[in-house]
Formats: sequence, C-alpha cells, structure tokens
Amino acid sequence: MSPSFDGFGEYAIDFYDGLVADNSKTYWDANKATYESDVHAPMKALLAELEKEFGGDFGAPKVFRPYRDVRFAKDKTPYKTNCGGVIESGRGGGAYYVEVSPAGLRTGGGCFNLAADQLARFRTAVAEEIHGDRLRDILATLKRQGWEIHGEQLKSTPRGFAKDHPRIDLLRYRSVYAVRVWEPDDVLHERECLTRVRKAWRQLRPFNEWAFDHVGVSTS
Repeated sequence: MSPSFDGFGEYAIDFYDGLVADNSKTYWDANKATYESDVHAPMKALLAELEKEFGGDFGAPKVFRPYRDVRFAKDKTPYKTNCGGVIESGRGGGAYYVEVSPAGLRTGGGCFNLAADQLARFRTAVAEEIHGDRLRDILATLKRQGWEIHGEQLKSTPRGFAKDHPRIDLLRYRSVYAVRVWEPDDVLHERECLTRVRKAWRQLRPFNEWAFDHVGVSTS
C-alpha cells in the first residue's frame, strides 16, 4: 500500500533554492536525502492518490527524472530545478501535470507538445465547428477560473486553411496548454495540497478529454 500524501517536506523549497545557487554534483550528493524525503517521495505519494480518479484509461503516473539532458544544450548544469509529475497516455494527447520548484506549486494540462500527426488531428478537429467551438469554450472557461493559456503559435496562416477562418487563432497553435501557479505557502506542506491539485485537475478535465478524444497519442 502506498504511503499517504501529507504535503511536500519542510525543506522542499529550500532544497531547490540551494540547487539554483549551486547546481553541482557536490551539492546534489550532499542534499540527495532531502530531495528523496521532501520532494521525490511526496510527489510519488501525491500521484498515487490522484491516479484512481485521473489515471486508468487516460494514462499512468510518472515522476520525471531530476537529471537534465545536456547533450545538445548550451546550459550544461546537470540537474533540473523542479520536480514534475504527470498522468498521461502520451505526450501531446492531454496531460495532468504537477510541479514543485522555487516558484511554488505549478499545475497544467492540455497539449504540451504535438507531433506532426497529432498536429494534423488537432487542426482537423478545430476546423470542425462543433469541436473547435467546444475547445474555444473550454479555454475561455479556464481563463475565467484563473488559468493562463500558453502555447506556440504560428504568425502565418497554416497551410490549407483560409486567413478568415472563424477559428484561425486556434488553428495557429502548434501546442496549447493551461497553467496555474501558487507561490510557496503553508498549503504546499500540508495534505490540503492534494485538495488543491485535485480541484485544479478537475477543472482541466474537459480540456484533457478533448485532447484525448481528438488528438490522442502520436503514432509516428
């Protein structure tokens, strides 16, 4: 039986503040026990408690590795300055995301990255009035609830669509997702943090279900 989630540890933010200041193996090795007890273990417990409601056919929970891929990056610092967890079936087709970092608690969902086949299905759905208008309504509702909508957008008109298409703003997206952030507070270290994430993910459900139904997992 998985341990219950009682909040992130007392030193979770302090750990990442230190890592931002000294992103080195020396710091990591000296503070790895704090990462495991105050960050990684609570993140696993949080996802385990949320899996029953948000997992299943939608996807399985995963805690992202703490190591950065520096092979092609100019920034060679070895460690991520956040811990992210997600429930998803595959990148792009909807996601329930949660992250702890020096900025506090971050939640998000939607289409974080779209492969070519996913982007084609996304635009096909958006071009249809019933599905495109549904997505517009979903995003508008999220904005009213306090979410920020982000994503990569083309400046030009996507090939095959008219410049005056009624949903041209949505068709220009190459990725689109919603984000909400809470600055570090006492709730982060309490069981109430679970309630906060669960409520946020419930607000994201229509967006993720739209993505699951109309975009899906990449087959390429």
